[in-house]
Amino acid sequence: MKKFRICLSTLAAATALMAPMAPAQAQQKFMTIGTGGVTGVYYAAGGAICRLVNKDRAKHGIRCSVESTGGSVFNVNTIKAGELDLGFTQSDVQFNALKGVGQFKDAAYTDLRAVFSVHPEPFTVLARKEANIKAFTDFKGKRFNVGNPGSGTRASMEELLGAMGWKLGDFSLASELKADEHGPALCDGKIDGFFYGVGHPSANIQDPTTSCGAQLVSITGPAVDKLIADKPYYAKATIPGGLYPNNPNPAQTYGVLATVVTSSKVPADSVYQVVKAVFDNFDEFKKLHPALANLTPEAMVANGNSAPLHEGAAKFYKEKGWIK
Repeated sequence: MKKFRICLSTLAAATALMAPMAPAQAQQKFMTIGTGGVTGVYYAAGGAICRLVNKDRAKHGIRCSVESTGGSVFNVNTIKAGELDLGFTQSDVQFNALKGVGQFKDAAYTDLRAVFSVHPEPFTVLARKEANIKAFTDFKGKRFNVGNPGSGTRASMEELLGAMGWKLGDFSLASELKADEHGPALCDGKIDGFFYGVGHPSANIQDPTTSCGAQLVSITGPAVDKLIADKPYYAKATIPGGLYPNNPNPAQTYGVLATVVTSSKVPADSVYQVVKAVFDNFDEFKKLHPALANLTPEAMVANGNSAPLHEGAAKFYKEKGWIK
């Protein structure tokens, strides 16, 4: 009997020691950021955010994780469904979701909230070297990757084709490969080109330009000029010459901004801690990927955000004096 009593006593002591830990474990919060393909800048930037959030996990109790997803439109819809806390989306997709236009014409997402914008995303077209493509219009009748359904790239591609008076049927093949798949398909000769909205430099563009001499193609002309004039979220952009192997000349194009969004239903303190982690460690954040190197806090708060700022983000920006 004596031995049994000792076991009970030991168990009671262990239970007493464990009891104070239970509330702390219960308070731990999990946040997931939806990004894009693993070779894109969204995934890298999402990893950078989570790295900074998790650095102070012991203080705020938030564990941040990154999920590779189908991209902009997918992220907005999945946030709306309550299955993601935050997500990356192109500035045009953010605008369309809030206003209920374009791919969101069936239902505006009025609970969408902006957190901050990130890097510029020029629309980038690569052509197979042997396809002898000099201008975007040369892709008519060719095999072209238009992007996977649910991505911001696909939404922007369809908007460009509409402005040009083209249809998907104007390509001999309009493939729907994901961003991680279009580079290998190009180098394997399965497609002649692809369209992709991405921050630069990007491994997604680096790989095919290195492996098979893929060529950047400019996107210019009256249709592009009209899109830029009519849409507040578009602006002209240049991809510098020499940024990628075998591409000494600059490519003229246009593009959007990458943005981070959430829902009004996500707790204010959670979003506040994410924003605080990024901007309190801003120099470190900018070093985590080359596409982030030229960011400024003021531009990230002011540009590309069509949706209202989330109250947690707004609280931090007011404390810093970046908004009133």
